[in-house]
Amino acid sequence: MTTTGNLLESDLKVKNVVRESVENQWTNNFGERKEVPDNYNQAKIFLENNDLKINLICRTYDEGVAFSYEFPVQNERDSVTITNETITFSFPVDHFAWSAARAQAPYSKVPLTKIETGCERPLVIEIDTNLIIALAEAKLVDYARMKFNADTIRNYNVITQLGSPVHKLLPFQSPWRVIMIGKNFVDLLEKNYLLLNLNDPCKISDVSWIKPGKVLREVTLTTTGAKAAIDFTALHNMQYVEFDAGWYGPENDDNSDARAVNLDPARSKGPLDMEEVISYARSKNIDILLYVNRKALEKQLDELLPIYSRWGIAGIKFGFVRVGSQDATRWLHQSIKKVAEYRMVADVHDEYRPTGFSRTYPNFLTMEGIRGDEESPSNHHTLITMFTRMLAGQGDNTICYYNERVDKKMGSHASQLAKAVCIFSPLQFLYWYDKAAPALEKNDGLWGATNYIGDEPELEFFDNVPTVWDDTKVLHAKIGEYGVIARKKGDEWFIGGINGEQSIILDLNFSFLERNKEYSAKIYSDDPTVNTRTQVRIDSTLINNKTVCPVQLASNNGI
Repeated sequence: MTTTGNLLESDLKVKNVVRESVENQWTNNFGERKEVPDNYNQAKIFLENNDLKINLICRTYDEGVAFSYEFPVQNERDSVTITNETITFSFPVDHFAWSAARAQAPYSKVPLTKIETGCERPLVIEIDTNLIIALAEAKLVDYARMKFNADTIRNYNVITQLGSPVHKLLPFQSPWRVIMIGKNFVDLLEKNYLLLNLNDPCKISDVSWIKPGKVLREVTLTTTGAKAAIDFTALHNMQYVEFDAGWYGPENDDNSDARAVNLDPARSKGPLDMEEVISYARSKNIDILLYVNRKALEKQLDELLPIYSRWGIAGIKFGFVRVGSQDATRWLHQSIKKVAEYRMVADVHDEYRPTGFSRTYPNFLTMEGIRGDEESPSNHHTLITMFTRMLAGQGDNTICYYNERVDKKMGSHASQLAKAVCIFSPLQFLYWYDKAAPALEKNDGLWGATNYIGDEPELEFFDNVPTVWDDTKVLHAKIGEYGVIARKKGDEWFIGGINGEQSIILDLNFSFLERNKEYSAKIYSDDPTVNTRTQVRIDSTLINNKTVCPVQLASNNGI
């Protein structure tokens, strides 16, 4: 770490070490498991030289290790400017890592010496067959983002870089630098709550108004289309309808005013009566979300929040937020707090990745920072995302279903169903690019081909699937090749399985089910002989905790 004035240039001396052990558990009503263990040993090392006092806080968990820098009150200064933070992670050999240059960029498996400059976190590194780690960051709130580079001087080293200098008043504590540790990808993903544990407990006293759920984007930006979307969501156990870019004008135009409806003519001819739509949604017990580009948010947020509150808006989807610098990071998290004050939820797009702040402000239900269905990822890439990006927390994947890209580029319709389980998001957007009949036709090329949502029988899976969970178990995991995840809500289990390029037979072992209890299972799988648009077959069977069911998955299929 370097500072202005080179405050850390002279050697630091250890003045004291304070150790403690903590055994704790907390309840997460908005996560992948309801009861979260939080057990660690901590050493706080008090350091100082002639110019500065600094404390190093180190924690060891069963799930990994973490450290943070604490700058206490100083006699001679009230602030410090950190110009860089170069942490070196040293490895004995050139291990393989899963590297992505940006939050929404494709992943590639490369040696450590070949990772991209500014590689994203978490950075997953395969140490050996019984050890996988992920270098990560937690509790990034008012600081510059950390990313990774290969050390060009010393082989097999990974070094950190900050997105900007950091200026802080004293006292303060840096974000946590984390090494997540697992025996395999199953272990690593099941224990991704480590990043949440390193954040402050919830600061919202009453969270009863925070509503996870499923979202349908209204693609026509018309009153008629909106009412059709509301009718569909009410019928299909969805909770939200979202109006995306264009409802208040061209999103990238600095003159567009998000305080009123003023349609972008390139996206919709209208008409859109927002007051009528919100009233209609309320009558159907459906909530409305609004997309606002960061250009309007940065200028108008303090004006928009009371206006949207009067309208009855339930939440905001932030668009194209700035990331990396301390200023951008501070603005975003302050904005999430402001949104919470008006009892609204938040979804942040595009390059932002989570570091656990949703524990502290659970109205921050989801965020992008993922190569989701807008990018038409193959099943192979989704199976990389599941075991890399999803270590950081929830991801707004915007699940497609009827759009032609599903058949042409991505995988299969059963795979798309499985994403609602495999890609965790308390706000789960379904039927991205699709529209509810009888919405007006819209095929302007901006959204891709927009198809009507049908009435295929398997849509009942989307109807029934929750978005937050009581328990999660990873049943099979081979990064890039296959993955099966089981999640529990109440007395029901939902299982999603996605396969990559090679056909495979996987044994599903149901030993995690309650003993001495029989379950009725409904199975959704791809079958080219089924005479529907989506060719999903539905079977029913009885299972118990002794059942082992072999499942054959063809290339790029799901279950």
